[in-house]
Amino acid sequence: MVQNALVKAGVSAEVLAPVIVPPRSRRRAVFKIKSLPEGLHIGFHAAKSHTVIDMHHCDVLTPGLFALMAGLRQKLEPLFGVGETAELHVTETDTGFDCALRWRAGLTPALTAALSQALSGLGIARLTMGRDMVFETVPPRVSLGGVPVILPSNPFLQSTREGEAALQDRVLKIVGKAKAVADLFSGVGTFALPLAAKAKVHAVEQDKDALAALAQAAKNPGLKPVTTEVRDLFKQPLTAAELAPYDAVVLDPPRAGAEAQAQILARSKVHAVAYVSCDAASFARDAAILSAGGYKIGPVTPIDQFLWSSHIELVAGFVRSR
Repeated sequence: MVQNALVKAGVSAEVLAPVIVPPRSRRRAVFKIKSLPEGLHIGFHAAKSHTVIDMHHCDVLTPGLFALMAGLRQKLEPLFGVGETAELHVTETDTGFDCALRWRAGLTPALTAALSQALSGLGIARLTMGRDMVFETVPPRVSLGGVPVILPSNPFLQSTREGEAALQDRVLKIVGKAKAVADLFSGVGTFALPLAAKAKVHAVEQDKDALAALAQAAKNPGLKPVTTEVRDLFKQPLTAAELAPYDAVVLDPPRAGAEAQAQILARSKVHAVAYVSCDAASFARDAAILSAGGYKIGPVTPIDQFLWSSHIELVAGFVRSR
């Protein structure tokens, strides 16, 4: 799939064998919930359907996340009326499950009390509904490059720890000995924090809460300086002048890619670009832009962390050749 996308975009590159994460490793999921006369169904939608499959076996989720689903089925059933639907965004962190519930119009004191009582003892670190906090027993925390990060509500993280580690390893190798790095679409610091062990990092991200979490984590002693900037890189990519101080740039955009930023990078003097993508087609489009601008693409590594699906993560390096 990656090779085909590159060929279609006119890019010639070596595509390595994929890194495949093990089964039962996915730490993030969105559970669909529906109350039926026979009981509460929790799981995923059936293919091309709104039918909720009441899941009693899963080779994708971590054992902890799957066990949580069984507990939720039992605890939530008394709170749902027949026909009610909801969805629960869950991330398994080092300190417990971070949960964001989308259900009903608003959170009332009675519902807060009912949820807090029903869901105690399931290992949930935090539960939110919309912008409201239902309860927090301990701040949800993960480690990125050995640096503890307290997460904002419903954050973006790589879907598996194994996939995250593989991406971090390759990004660090692509960046090499760069002393100043711009991390664009930085999120909570998946790459910025490991990079900051050896380089000064400027992290740019549109999500204010994610960037605040990164900035707080970057105060960890032993890291090089990390600066942050809230910015919509789709509407306002870094200019060539703003890119000038950096030896390397890390790109980790959403599925749409980073076309506007790639066009400016192609005119810049940045030596190396590490590009992490969750969409082969948008990556191939941006790779063609960088190649036309004088960058040489290195081997492309697919990271298969979406098991038994057509989704793929990948990472590749670009080095300026002219």
